[in-house]
Amino acid sequence: MTKMSGAQMVVKSLEAEGVKTMFGLPGGTVIHLYDAIYDSKINHVLMRHEQAASHAADGYARASGEVGVCIATSGPGATNLVTGIATAQIDSVPMVAITGQVATSAIGSDAFQEADITGITLPIVKHSMQVRSPEQIAPAIKKAFYIASTGRQGVVLVDVPADVQKAAGDFIYPDEVEAMPGYDPKKNIDLGQLDKAVAMLESAHRPVIFAGGGVIRAGASKKLTDFAEKYEIPVITSLLGKGAIPESHPLGLSLGMAGMHGHPVANRAILAADLIITVGARFSDRSTGRRNRFATEADIIHIDLDPAEIGKAIGSDVFLIGDAGFVLDALHKSMKKRSFDRSAWLEDIRQMREREPMPKNDIEGTISPWQVIETLREVTGGNSVLTTEVGQHQMWAAQYFRVEEPRRFLTSGGLGTMGYGFPAAIGAACACPKQPVCCIAGDGSFMMNIQELDTCARYNIPVKVFILNNSCLGMVRQWQQLFYDHRYSNTLYNRNPDFAKIAEGMGVAAYTVAEPGAVKKTIEQALEVPGPALVDFRIPQGALVLPMVPAGGALDEMILR
Repeated sequence: MTKMSGAQMVVKSLEAEGVKTMFGLPGGTVIHLYDAIYDSKINHVLMRHEQAASHAADGYARASGEVGVCIATSGPGATNLVTGIATAQIDSVPMVAITGQVATSAIGSDAFQEADITGITLPIVKHSMQVRSPEQIAPAIKKAFYIASTGRQGVVLVDVPADVQKAAGDFIYPDEVEAMPGYDPKKNIDLGQLDKAVAMLESAHRPVIFAGGGVIRAGASKKLTDFAEKYEIPVITSLLGKGAIPESHPLGLSLGMAGMHGHPVANRAILAADLIITVGARFSDRSTGRRNRFATEADIIHIDLDPAEIGKAIGSDVFLIGDAGFVLDALHKSMKKRSFDRSAWLEDIRQMREREPMPKNDIEGTISPWQVIETLREVTGGNSVLTTEVGQHQMWAAQYFRVEEPRRFLTSGGLGTMGYGFPAAIGAACACPKQPVCCIAGDGSFMMNIQELDTCARYNIPVKVFILNNSCLGMVRQWQQLFYDHRYSNTLYNRNPDFAKIAEGMGVAAYTVAEPGAVKKTIEQALEVPGPALVDFRIPQGALVLPMVPAGGALDEMILR
């Protein structure tokens, strides 16, 4: 038993949980905490904005599989975390957010920089706690990491008032989590319909697997790939499922991403399938299109860790509740039929892919978005962590950057958060120091957290940013072109900042490219820079993300050109 301040207890608790890196910004109600951090061996990355700190913690978690940690002061510091908390929660990212709070005696008095952050974030966290004494800190941190990392992962917020940080108490870090009535992730397992699922698999002629982010979070990518190979089942992914199977699969079993901007063969295969085995995906509206016309010819087996997802968006004929790897193992062990001849189905798939390849509508003499992305993939050999901002560039990256491993494609899925990709890349670079980390950005999204160029420069974090600059808010402009009679309301910029000059002013190597012939050479130059670098690619404003399923449309209503 050791006497120490509450702030020291927070830091010692984080050390006990094995935290190596955290992201944050100091302020009035976390001065005590930052004073304790001064003596800690934990690597603290000082960000330029609290929203960026939460996205960096998110990127760290997605790239490493560990719990990400961010810290902010009370009031505006804490509320600046909100977008990052919501982004991580909807994508099931394990994260602990620690916020300062005004002294307990001042709570509820509208004190300076007071905000009810536990109340504000209640709908967008997995759990939240406010500690009221130093002795509550260690059990709260233990509980936070357990809840964030077990079951369907998510965000836990721990609010620590300033006087609790300053007060002294006895520190004992618990070996076990205190009992939590109503929370037992192990009880969620339900394989009651396993025999029905096996019968469907054994009788299916045109099965597909629809893999989501749950496969990656479960560490089940190899099991999924082995399962697909063993039973000759093509695999389609959601946006967050990229990397669940190698996208350059030698047997051609990876069909790419499905949905609004999915690969034509992925969407056609869903429509033609007689069985869809959905693993760790929640049937988001962007994946399914019009739900009453989704996979009308198919039976659906839904495998998910969260019982709340079963039947929420798309009805299933059979459901299995549990971790993706555990359920795939159970299916494999229960299969009586050990060999399958899916050659006719795989030939149908091959012909679909041949008839409708990914459309590439080049504009002569200009840099094509896919040229940048495919060249980056070629130069890196795919051996990089890729993050994206949100918009057209995000979809081009999802379409054209083939991902071979899990946790190598990080993007905001459910919330679609502009400003996510760059700070997430900083977090990923801290998690994977031996791996190149690249961020594909749009000029609109990049502006939202551009200040983090300084963070990269100060710590020499070797993130490479590739901006697809079309001087507009590209995805909204695309919708205005296709569905709003070319009425470009507040999406076109008369002028754009000189991103290269801004980057150089913050100490980051930078390049501007307007000629197609300079694309590969400049990417190679940027990747050779030992620290951070930025390349501003000028692409045509009229470049479109295709295919596109119109909002409310079915998957067979793809606009291809």
